[in-house]
Amino acid sequence: MTMTANTAAPGIDDQEIAVSAPAANPNRHLIALDVDGTLVDHDGNMTGTVRDAAAAVVDAGHEIVIATGRSLGAMLPVVEQIGMVRGYGVCSNGGVTVRLDPALDRGYEVVERVTFNPRAALTTLRDIIPGARFALEDADGNFLSTSRFQDASFGIQARGVDFHHLLDARAVRVVVNSAEASTEEFSAAIAAAGLHGVAYAVGWSAWLDIAAAGVTKATALEKLRAGMGIDTARTVAVGDGSNDIEMLRWAGLGVAMGQADAAVRAAANEVTASVYDDGAAAVLRRLL
Repeated sequence: MTMTANTAAPGIDDQEIAVSAPAANPNRHLIALDVDGTLVDHDGNMTGTVRDAAAAVVDAGHEIVIATGRSLGAMLPVVEQIGMVRGYGVCSNGGVTVRLDPALDRGYEVVERVTFNPRAALTTLRDIIPGARFALEDADGNFLSTSRFQDASFGIQARGVDFHHLLDARAVRVVVNSAEASTEEFSAAIAAAGLHGVAYAVGWSAWLDIAAAGVTKATALEKLRAGMGIDTARTVAVGDGSNDIEMLRWAGLGVAMGQADAAVRAAANEVTASVYDDGAAAVLRRLL
């Protein structure tokens, strides 16, 4: 599950995010949607049923916020699929928040990017994870990686660097993966590492995402909710992974996907159908 250390404050900009003037609809909800395992399956496919339901909720004037572990470049295609041209997205597990607006040069702007010093975490993990590969999203949105480490969630091609080059970068997101360790071995190594000053989430495979201490999808969403003036009771979150646990607890209505494990289900108010049975669409249609 996601763990947040209570030490060493990172280089976080804790200022409120400037949110555009709220829509006139006083009955709108803020709906936070995870991507992988929620809007798309684990092969990256979104069904027409899910796409149409999300588009209908956008058209109805509700505030959908895509909240994903993916980095910005990998989130944008999902936004396009559901026809969302205005609003907000939370990327890199809360490390990056973007505002979408077709009037902007690129159709979006980064409104917050939370960075941290990755040196301690990187050096600790290098020594305890067999065959560890590392990738780092830096303060400028670039990806740096060791061992030709690439992944679709990065959204861009990572530039290969020596491990020591990562130590002095300002990081938004650090990813650790091992092709040699089993999921159980990997999880045990992370638990034994005693990481400090960072937040982290272990995935369903030998995969680890690291962010600044105290940063989760929920912390970024709360800033957006407050800026929009939407009551907590009118917030909804849907997700399936350990990095969604805080988000599900944060929401007025937290919904776990049907394939989620027991820890994720326990954090939610209810459980919908699995991603393969369009569980997210069922939640979204209820809001119409």
